Amino acid sequence: MAELSIRITIAGRVYPLTVSEEEEEVIRRSAKLINEQVKEYEARFSVRDKQDLLAMSALHFANELAKKENQMAVPAELPEKLSEIVDLIDSHLQERSA
Repeated sequence: MAELSIRITIAGRVYPLTVSEEEEEVIRRSAKLINEQVKEYEARFSVRDKQDLLAMSALHFANELAKKENQMAVPAELPEKLSEIVDLIDSHLQERSA
């Protein structure tokens, strides 16, 4: 896995990074999303401090991630319900083969 030295600009600051070839596209796209979010907050609010804009953007993306994690969470009762379904299927199959 080859590594690349790249430079990413976020909120006007340049960050040198060493990433794998596989990560490069995702890193660049992520930086683009951050910059777009910073610009959106800059346009919507009277905040001009880049640190505040970055903090607001970080909160935005963390919130989106938390929402996705909640959507993907397996309900606690799911394994028990699946086990009940498997038992019902097994029982039905045994009745049919008898």
